[in-house]
Amino acid sequence: MLSIALAGKPNAGKSTFYQAATMADVDVGNYPFTTIDPNQGVTHARTRCPCLDTETRCGNCTDGIRYVPVELLDVAGLVPGAHEGRGLGNQFLDALTDADAILAVVDAAGATNAQGDPVEVGTYDPVEEANFVEEELEQWLAGIIDRNWETVVRQSRAPDFKIDEAVTELLTGFGASEHDVATALRSISYPDDPQQWSMDDQMALAVDIRERTKPIVLVANKADIAPVENINRLHDTSKPVVPATADGERALRRAADADLIEYNPGDTAITITGDISSTQQTGLETIQNVMENTDGTGVQAAINTAVYHLLEMITVYPVENETRWTDGSDDMLPDAVLLRKGSTPLDLAYAVHSDIGDGYLYAVDARAERRISEDHELSEGAVVKIVSTA
Repeated sequence: MLSIALAGKPNAGKSTFYQAATMADVDVGNYPFTTIDPNQGVTHARTRCPCLDTETRCGNCTDGIRYVPVELLDVAGLVPGAHEGRGLGNQFLDALTDADAILAVVDAAGATNAQGDPVEVGTYDPVEEANFVEEELEQWLAGIIDRNWETVVRQSRAPDFKIDEAVTELLTGFGASEHDVATALRSISYPDDPQQWSMDDQMALAVDIRERTKPIVLVANKADIAPVENINRLHDTSKPVVPATADGERALRRAADADLIEYNPGDTAITITGDISSTQQTGLETIQNVMENTDGTGVQAAINTAVYHLLEMITVYPVENETRWTDGSDDMLPDAVLLRKGSTPLDLAYAVHSDIGDGYLYAVDARAERRISEDHELSEGAVVKIVSTA
């Protein structure tokens, strides 16, 4: 399952975001290091269900909205110097190694300082946090490379030495593939002899690998109370930025569960359906006003930005019956699989099960009801039948 991690300084709203996105019970408090042990749960990317192109709703979506499972990880807050072990730094950074992307939650309201202590709204500059997570990650990774570089130097003395393989072995724990390492090494300049590498060379490698394996979206949280200029200046950082109110999303999810409103995660508007108090009415109107300017509450938008834009995933639907789009139990569009853009039917077969990939014979485009080649590039919303000996 695709994995996204929430990162940022303490008290920026990571645990509130996690709770809103997963509806899991977690400790949420107005003090640093509310989260000590990582919280691991399931959230969802939102996309259009293919059943909207038929006369029948599949039963596995919500009025044509398909929610695809994604792992969400909320880890301990990060403080300056985390890569040197400050705060819960090493624990935090270790927990990020398996993440495919990172949502860096920033207190856009400027209501907490660098250590996560509460301050008056607007008195801390959130732009200071824009590069915070990536710099700590890169410094931490550069430290790992430096501490283990002697291993690469020793291996370089062998006649069959290949630096791609040696560095891949060194960075396996960070989630870097051989392709990631090879591409990174082609993108930077470095001495042929590993013994001549400087700390700057190691840092250049760390930065490139981080960008490839842990891309980051800035979540400008607390947008409901943030000065407008703070949001604008975060946008000026040239990073992907999604304004959000995690607290607002959590309130809407709870109201929907109580049948007080009609709301699906990612909607840009709500409909009040139950009896609510004047206080609740005011609160919902406040959230609605924010939603009009932030693409909903921003929680779902942040997840989708990471999945479909940063990681460039597509959603593909494997079926057994290409006419009815069903599985063996006649369940329509039962599964939704996230694949990298450019993936093929063979990639889908292996994503479903390794045995199906090993026994792959051919695939059928269920929309067109025709065979497609093994190297055919799949697109968002593709419905595909895999024929395999497995």
